[in-house]
Amino acid sequence: MKKLSTFLLIAGLTLSGFSQNLPGSRDYRTYCNPIDIDYTYVAHNSYTGVSYRAGADPAVINFKGKYFMFVTRSYGYWMSTDMSNWEFITPQGWYFNGSNAPAAAVHGDKVIVAGDPSGRMAVIHTDTPENGDWKTSYSVLPIAIQDPALFVDDDGKVYLYEESSNVHPIYGVELDPENNYLPKGEPKALISLNPEKHGWERFGQDHSSEMKPFLEGPWMTKHKGKYYLQYGAPGTEFNVYADGVYTGDHPLGPFEYAPYNPISYKPGGYVTGAGHGSTVQDNNDKYWHFATMPIAVNYKFERRIGLFPAGFEEDGQMYVNTAYGDYPHFLPDTEVEDHKERFSGWMLLSYGKKATASSVVNDTVRQQVIGPQMTAITRENDKGYGPANLVDEQISTFWVANGNDESMQATVDLGAVMQVKAIQVNFQEFNAAVFGRAPGLKHQFKIESSTDGEEWTVLVDYSQNDRDQPHAYIELEKETDARYLRYRNFDTPNEYLALSGFRIFGNGYGKAPATPENIQIDRNVDRRDASIKWDPVDDAMGYVIYWGIEENKLNNSVMMYDRSNYELRALSTEQAYYFEIEAFNENGVGQRSEPIRVN
Repeated sequence: MKKLSTFLLIAGLTLSGFSQNLPGSRDYRTYCNPIDIDYTYVAHNSYTGVSYRAGADPAVINFKGKYFMFVTRSYGYWMSTDMSNWEFITPQGWYFNGSNAPAAAVHGDKVIVAGDPSGRMAVIHTDTPENGDWKTSYSVLPIAIQDPALFVDDDGKVYLYEESSNVHPIYGVELDPENNYLPKGEPKALISLNPEKHGWERFGQDHSSEMKPFLEGPWMTKHKGKYYLQYGAPGTEFNVYADGVYTGDHPLGPFEYAPYNPISYKPGGYVTGAGHGSTVQDNNDKYWHFATMPIAVNYKFERRIGLFPAGFEEDGQMYVNTAYGDYPHFLPDTEVEDHKERFSGWMLLSYGKKATASSVVNDTVRQQVIGPQMTAITRENDKGYGPANLVDEQISTFWVANGNDESMQATVDLGAVMQVKAIQVNFQEFNAAVFGRAPGLKHQFKIESSTDGEEWTVLVDYSQNDRDQPHAYIELEKETDARYLRYRNFDTPNEYLALSGFRIFGNGYGKAPATPENIQIDRNVDRRDASIKWDPVDDAMGYVIYWGIEENKLNNSVMMYDRSNYELRALSTEQAYYFEIEAFNENGVGQRSEPIRVN
């Protein structure tokens, strides 16, 4: 295990020799969301002619020390030994049509999986998932199933949980592994949404819609004899897509709503959302939560995967730490003093900085899928696709070059010399024409650095990269001083080069901002909502608000840039809360405010 001292955790210094600036197998200490895998181009909407990638509803298991990640409609799954390097496995045997919100569990010496898009399925299995040789009994379960989850208890009993609806509850039923995993009895209704009391369960962007929310994506975790039934809500395409939890003493309940909900919630930042996930233990017995994060540009179900440290407080409270959740975090094999606090301390250096580009696409028609049999065609000007989108911390906006050859480049001026430690290059599908698992996809580029804008050094050489990396994350072998960073294109999969973020991480040489003052928190007449404001802090780039139901367990958070107010709409009507706020900038994170209790 790679060790990191307390001093290095605080200072965020980089040790050389742990990574490489050339493509290939990575020996990184960190990762950055969305995770860097070769997301599949969706094919079931191919009749519209609109091409986009998606990865959602991750079911991740640890089988014999290897992690296997099953993802919606990916035509296979991924395997990793470190949660950094992920290898795509193409099934060689019987497998469902692309899978849909798949379920996975370890049952003895084999892996069991379910998730056919039709809603009618058998449980399939293999003892060598790395080979993709699946077997099935062809015994289709005699119930309609959506968003299934499989759970194997300590006594070997197997349970199925399922539902994706804004009408029905989540159901559970025991399966019989001695009879082709067929149900033992009728499914039992377990939990339902209650948005009238639970603000975070309300539908829409920032919980702004009156439409009935969706309950979906169950996942079961057992910890110290307690059963934690996790679920997703209120809608996968929104920034507030989240996971909550009910607890019980039996796999089929009864279950009690956890007052500290939601557990996995990320409404702000570069990439938002943290719902319909799965919780898995790593090889060091630490918990991690994989979750769905929406982009929803080409289509409402255009999504990515996020990874967050998770666990349980001493009193059994479940948590998922999403604070700074799209900044670099330490991987499982990097030893830290507190698993809950895996943020590297490497700050975003590129936000709002001056960005220039060699070209911008002009007067191009772009298609978006808006319905099952329709495409919407919108026309946007070059301002809509300009280089400012590289640094605006919105994954839904992007710079589009007027082509995809080696003349295409973009430059970011950090405004001052800063210490650069990692870079994330996020590609976006713009008028793409790829469907399914196409062979030979690759992202080839160089990143150059300069302190004066005249003399340039190659910092990252991916010009011969043969991997498909739509969210290429590069942890530098050694930190470097730079003011200017330049992306130079060589080859990407589509006709137009499109980048939704040229994100540069490290630390500036100045001071972190001061603590926010004059904080005012007003619980609204609708107790699901609270209005929060504070005095702007000099030199602050942004703020993080933390809240929770106990003073020492402020496990929920939201990040925002360039504003000193927030409308929080995720509270429960019957619960009092504690709040703290901190400011941050390129140099680091300032000290948090004192906790404030609001009844």
